[in-house]
Amino acid sequence: MLDAAREDLRSLEPGRPCAAELLLLIAQWVDVGYRDDSLLDTLLQKFTLEWKRKLSIDDYLRVRMAEAFHALYLEEVDSAIQIIDFVLKAEAEFADRHLVILAHFWKGRAHRKKGEYEAALQDIVQARQLAQTCDDCRILAAVIQIQECWLLFQRGSTKDALRLLAHAEGVLKLTDHHLALGNIESARGRIVRRSGEYAKALEHFERAVAIYSQGDPNHRNIARTLVNASHVKRLLALQLHRKIDAQARKQSQTKAGTPPKSSQTIQGNLRVRYQQLCNEAMLQLRRAKEIYSLHGHSSGLGAVLFNEGYLYLDRGEIDAAAVVAGDAYRIGVEKSDHILMARARILQASVENARVEEQLGEDVDTALHATEARTYCDEALGLARQTQNRRLLAAAYIACGMTAANEFFQDWETAKRCASEAADLIGAGENDHLLDELATLKSHIIQSSGIHDTLRGWSEGMVGDKTFQQINEEFAEIVIPKVWMREEKKISRVAECLSISPKKVRRILRNAGYLDVL
Repeated sequence: MLDAAREDLRSLEPGRPCAAELLLLIAQWVDVGYRDDSLLDTLLQKFTLEWKRKLSIDDYLRVRMAEAFHALYLEEVDSAIQIIDFVLKAEAEFADRHLVILAHFWKGRAHRKKGEYEAALQDIVQARQLAQTCDDCRILAAVIQIQECWLLFQRGSTKDALRLLAHAEGVLKLTDHHLALGNIESARGRIVRRSGEYAKALEHFERAVAIYSQGDPNHRNIARTLVNASHVKRLLALQLHRKIDAQARKQSQTKAGTPPKSSQTIQGNLRVRYQQLCNEAMLQLRRAKEIYSLHGHSSGLGAVLFNEGYLYLDRGEIDAAAVVAGDAYRIGVEKSDHILMARARILQASVENARVEEQLGEDVDTALHATEARTYCDEALGLARQTQNRRLLAAAYIACGMTAANEFFQDWETAKRCASEAADLIGAGENDHLLDELATLKSHIIQSSGIHDTLRGWSEGMVGDKTFQQINEEFAEIVIPKVWMREEKKISRVAECLSISPKKVRRILRNAGYLDVL
């Protein structure tokens, strides 16, 4: 219907009856997946300041809400929040409940984009509660619940998040609201990804792309889901890489000679699958870049570059990783996107640490790269603290720890402090790449700084600013792996020997960096 009326809509003049209502309706249709913002942009340009002065209060607020959505669509989130705040203050004098619901819904999403999760949740909950009191807002209430689910998940309330998703799906499953139904699958994929269930996450992402495509094969959310899927494929590839390295170490520890043919075949198959996953991830990112470019979505392009950078870094293409990381950071600056800026700085720190590890160039070059890494980490920490994204902050602390522990600085106390800060930020039940990176950092600290130095310091009362619980945890990470090795790597024996639960033994072993063996 909208397509058929498109040319008539383009000729709509602000003075026509119901013009402002129609303008806001078109904004809502774009929000639920209709085409792009070109029609809305054309119409908004007609509502000049002179015309807006002639409008009734109701119509003026509708036009302002359409402008707020357009700003949100263009990633100008501060402008969107500012406009909606004005509408909500003005609307307090009137009784258009639907407009208030919409205002809180869009404002909550704008706060979420900024990483202001508590403010976002407050607006989203208010929008959902108001929608549930309206007889004709059942569908809208379900759509709002999808946003609420993600914010609860950010808080660590995974069960509540999944319950809300199931309820929303029950309301929406008989509709053709492809965008909302795709969002449900996408959210499930991100939830199970964080628990480390990567294969299951990919299934959800694939279903999400199929659902989105029923509405628009080039919708921006398809690009976002492809980026998420490519990230998971990279994580699966890293797991394979660790297996390949573990087998290589095992072979090097056995008797000299050519490894058995079966072992060579396994190694070959693993390498082929590793390369396949990396190639698939890169192809998905290229497709995402095409879609984001079609819509001029800068932050989306930044996310693509950020993920490309890590794929390049994994393959040892350090210079290529540095280029795309710099491009991602510049996009973040242009959009005042603190989350993207922090992620780009973390990647840039990883690039510089890789250069230190490779010891490229003269000693003066190594010092320069190490110093650059530390500068990037400090900036990433500062940016992450401006958001309420605890996992982003944890990633920044891990990057700081890896920089402190690099070949140049070898600052083990700072590395330990950063590891401790990151561990406090990683929630219970989270079992994904962040925990892997933290375990790598802890393993590096223990192997390099020396267990005896740590124990000697404790015996002399040198505990720094650690709590007793932190010391207890660190001690467990020293003792339990040793007992595990002595007990022939049997978790049940360790649990019985030390009178602790097998679950805790597994957690400590994982945190201490014994992932390849487990």
